[in-house]
Amino acid sequence: MSRLLIAFLFTATLVAQNKNTMELPFDQIPQAQEEYSSGNVVKRMVDGLGYRYYWATEGLRKEDLVFKPSEDSRSAQQTLEHIYGLSEMIVNAALNKANVRPSAFSAESFAELREATLRNLKEASDALTGLTKQQIAELEVVFESNGKRMVFPFWNMLNGPLADALYHTGQIVSFRRVSGNPMNPKVNVFMGQNNE
Repeated sequence: MSRLLIAFLFTATLVAQNKNTMELPFDQIPQAQEEYSSGNVVKRMVDGLGYRYYWATEGLRKEDLVFKPSEDSRSAQQTLEHIYGLSEMIVNAALNKANVRPSAFSAESFAELREATLRNLKEASDALTGLTKQQIAELEVVFESNGKRMVFPFWNMLNGPLADALYHTGQIVSFRRVSGNPMNPKVNVFMGQNNE
């Protein structure tokens, strides 16, 4: 009897651990920080992107992923791959790490791509929490490729990758609407959580 109980508890623990590692961040925007520090303001922008991306990509079908509005535009899948690249730049800037080109990341599936993007945004959000004006000013956007190094101030992360990722996430919302699979109507980007 005790062996059966131990086996049950072990299995229940594994299932609980698996569930925790499988949950993706940003099904809602986390509680706002109490202090309006420079880092917390940028963190909140990343959190807003994470929430929008989470729901823009929730429930996408194969036909949604191949959709493109015109012959010369990116497909939704290609746009999602681009957003992933932007999420790499966002997290690397938050961690003050270089963006090495070409990127070594390759997703096996849409689910893996989605998870990796959301986890990058979560890591960036966590890294930015509570940073002071001086600490933000010390962050840089760095690119390394073929022995060359280009360095830009953190300002470029705001008007570059962060703004671009928001823009392209909006495209995914439009693409899926046109392909017949609109986003969950309960999403409330102002409140940062879905309406009941």
